[in-house]
Amino acid sequence: MKRLVCVLGSPKAKGNSASIAARLCAAAAAKGYETRTFALNDLDYRGCQACLACKGLSEICVIADDLGEVLYAAGEADVLVLASPVYYGDVSSQLKGFIDRTYSYLVPDWYGKKNPSRLRPGRKAVWVLTQGFRGEKSFADIYPKYRRFFKSYGFDESHLIRQCGADAEGSTEFRDAAFRKADALAAVLFKGIDIIAA
Repeated sequence: MKRLVCVLGSPKAKGNSASIAARLCAAAAAKGYETRTFALNDLDYRGCQACLACKGLSEICVIADDLGEVLYAAGEADVLVLASPVYYGDVSSQLKGFIDRTYSYLVPDWYGKKNPSRLRPGRKAVWVLTQGFRGEKSFADIYPKYRRFFKSYGFDESHLIRQCGADAEGSTEFRDAAFRKADALAAVLFKGIDIIAA
């Protein structure tokens, strides 16, 4: 069975980015994907400690906290959805903490290697980014910056759903436009997969 893992970086359970991501998850589930969502704000974890244990004695991050399960699940996913509001020109601190810990996905002496990742190749990543500022040129650097890292992990195919002009209340006009983008992407990502009867 195909697996989709969704990692939510928003502190708001029903915020803009979380709602758009939930729409993708529902579409995947309807096509027979096993889906799992992690709300990072509900977890107890630390950022990367730069201990470099994952580049020596261990093949996984050695920090024993709630993020261990998320890192494992994300590393096994066929489709990984990463959703975040834009805070101060970047992803939320919740998602940034997760991203920093994905350093453990890289093998020792990874730099310059053809296959630097411990993860299998050929997976897909979807980024959901929402921002209050309507100008699309502002903060447009976030996606390409992180896409590069995740491509090195084996997420060869990457997509972006970006909602500019998002407000705290979830403006119907702008959220509906993002929902349409999510629906269109879901039709491409999840085609050809049928629901498997229990």
